[in-house]
Amino acid sequence: MTEQETLYMMALTQVPSLNLANLHVLIEELGSATAIYENRKSMREVLTAAPQSTIDAIAVMESHLKRAEQEMAFCKKGGLTCLGINDETYPQRLRDCADAPILLYYRGTADLNARHVVSMVGTRQITGYGKDLCRSFVRDLKNLCPDALVVSGLAYGVDIQCHRTALEEGLDTVGVLAHGLDQIYPRHHRDTAKQMLNQGGLLTEYMSGTPIDKRNFVQRNRIVAGIADAVIVVESATKGGSLITADIALSYNRQVWAFPGRVHDTHSAGCNKLISSNCASLLTGAEDFCLAMGWTDDIQHQQQLSEGVQQELFADYSEEEQRILHALSEEDSKQINILSVETNIPVGQLSSLLFSLEMKGAVQMLVGGKYKIKR
Repeated sequence: MTEQETLYMMALTQVPSLNLANLHVLIEELGSATAIYENRKSMREVLTAAPQSTIDAIAVMESHLKRAEQEMAFCKKGGLTCLGINDETYPQRLRDCADAPILLYYRGTADLNARHVVSMVGTRQITGYGKDLCRSFVRDLKNLCPDALVVSGLAYGVDIQCHRTALEEGLDTVGVLAHGLDQIYPRHHRDTAKQMLNQGGLLTEYMSGTPIDKRNFVQRNRIVAGIADAVIVVESATKGGSLITADIALSYNRQVWAFPGRVHDTHSAGCNKLISSNCASLLTGAEDFCLAMGWTDDIQHQQQLSEGVQQELFADYSEEEQRILHALSEEDSKQINILSVETNIPVGQLSSLLFSLEMKGAVQMLVGGKYKIKR
């Protein structure tokens, strides 16, 4: 997206009384914010049902360019990426939602179009049970699907527990904010947010200087729901933002999952209700989740491709040498006696074969009589 297009996109989002539905119509009809700006005096032909106040506001959208220029300077200084709805890097899953933001502000390293994306939400009053669920699910998800992206809202409770566990386990995690990237709310989560910039990121539709407003958090929930393949509710009472997110996810045809709780536990009453009303699938762990989502099949396919490449790379070696290389490929390094057991090759013969593989540049001997594949 060019700088000019970005400026006009920013200006469009500041036009009063111009709602998302009209914004989407304009983008679809004219193709770009630049084209909208160039035709701003004749919008009645496109927005036939819009009130005159909206048409008049678009006609003078140049009055918002100064604010857009200020935001552009802020983005450049802070290393922010602006993602227009027509950009290739805009989250594809979110783009398919009717009320997707036409412009997002992003800072981070994660691919927002990762192969597997899951959003995790829940109560701010997280219990020990909820913390255990977050830890075990994210940890197992890392083992089963190491390329998964975990999304949440950086709020107290379930959100921050999921973000922190993802960081600990080495999974990318993105926080969707209800304000601009000039601040972090809650302030107590600043250190975690900084870590996420190098292992995930922060995403918002709001310009810098946007005040903390309760309505924005509800708006934020649609991004959390729309950016993912599935939404998981960890703990929730019968009312709360996580249930709103679940409802939005269902309207987007996303799969919703919920961890069950004890019958009389108020912290899990919302989850139990989602399950009993068939609005959410009962969730017991990452293994069942990945299997049901079809993610396990994706991983097995990638492993088969990898094994196929590995077999091709090993094709020039003898049968015994291939057995050694396959045994070494399963771990970083192995002792010669362990290799002997796993390959069923006597130590004396194995030493000779390993020496030959060293000469061919295939393996490397380490301190302590260990061997590893030379990469």
